[in-house]
Amino acid sequence: MKKLLVQTVFILAVVLLGNHASADGIVSINQINESPVNFDGKEVKLKGIAKNPTRLPLVNLKSYVLEDRSGEITILTESGLPKMNEEITIRAKVNSLAIVKGEALGLTVIELERYEQQQKI
Repeated sequence: MKKLLVQTVFILAVVLLGNHASADGIVSINQINESPVNFDGKEVKLKGIAKNPTRLPLVNLKSYVLEDRSGEITILTESGLPKMNEEITIRAKVNSLAIVKGEALGLTVIELERYEQQQKI
């Protein structure tokens, strides 16, 4: 009986930890672009190549385009801009300005954290 209990607890731990690990996985940019309503208000991890850095000092706005194999998306940041063509992984929050009849309008992706540099291309 004790062996069965230990096995059951082990299986439950694997299932619960496995689901948690998959929730922290990298989301493809295409998934967000195709269904922004599904990600509204949620945090995601994105990985890609940073391109087109933009800084507008008068309004303190910094952004860049993050591109992966599935597409590209504009990222707003309060941190320093990444180097062009640098592969990065970020944790970001996806928001929509409005959702009208199931359609998201005004998609914004705000960088919350930038992880260590993966590799330069």
